[in-house]
Amino acid sequence: MVNIIVIGAGVVGLSTAVNLQRVLPGVKVKVVADRFYDETTSIGAGGIFLPTTTNIPGIPSDTLKRWCETSWSAYSKMATSDLANTTGHIVSHGYLFKKTKTKTPLYASIVFSYREMLPDELIRLGVNSSFIFGYEITTIITNMRKYLSWLMKQFTDNGGMVEKRKIGSLSELYGHCDVVVNCSGLGSQQLCGDKLIYPVRGQVIRVDAPWVKDWIYTDTMTHILPSDDYTLLGGVKDRENSSMMPDQSIKQGILDRCHEVWPAIKTTTNPLLYKSARSADNRRLGRSEANEKPYQTRKGNYTTTKRNVEGCA
Repeated sequence: MVNIIVIGAGVVGLSTAVNLQRVLPGVKVKVVADRFYDETTSIGAGGIFLPTTTNIPGIPSDTLKRWCETSWSAYSKMATSDLANTTGHIVSHGYLFKKTKTKTPLYASIVFSYREMLPDELIRLGVNSSFIFGYEITTIITNMRKYLSWLMKQFTDNGGMVEKRKIGSLSELYGHCDVVVNCSGLGSQQLCGDKLIYPVRGQVIRVDAPWVKDWIYTDTMTHILPSDDYTLLGGVKDRENSSMMPDQSIKQGILDRCHEVWPAIKTTTNPLLYKSARSADNRRLGRSEANEKPYQTRKGNYTTTKRNVEGCA
């Protein structure tokens, strides 16, 4: 029997492990990680499906689109099935506001609906005048708490094994498996000697705002993402910052920007900083923050990981 070890228990690691079981029935798969669930970067993800290609140079657009279509097929099936409440996938309507006009995005022909709004619509909606362009979109938002739990249950119910352990070197696994799949994100600095990868720190706030039904996203790093049990406010993108401690001054800045973009959010209650505003990985072709899921590819001599497109929840 072939033995496979997946390093990392974030959404990329668990998704990889589950899919290995699916496409290679009969193999033995183990997830090895030093952090699980609340300790992972993935738990703080906004989880909205709005993939872009701006930070992924060198990959043909048709390849990127195929990856997005594959991801969308899986997420949309869950979001429109009786699994939705369990997996945390929600069909969600919202608005993208921008200060500058850009070409039609990759996801426009993939999501449920996408259209450019008329200037009069922005005025009637009360959108801040600094945003000149608006887009009405119906996509999917993933509640990462539910999704990570579901992935882990799928994995273990299918015979997958889990080990809580910090891997200091890939050589530690020599003789213990036939294949290693590296989904360690920033851990690739140590495991693979990856010098191109660097941290990008993010921070988000969870609030109670059950009256907010539509998501808001902007090109100024401001977003409001309602889920079924909380609303997520963000965000920041602090390159080369590996601090894992939430910053109170950043919290106030996020609240101020969200209030300015969407005044209806001002009366939210229980504004709590996400306790693990973690650093994550970035290699000049993608981003990952505490409020965004890591999207990473590494092709080394010993490991292979799957690349996701930035923004695919």
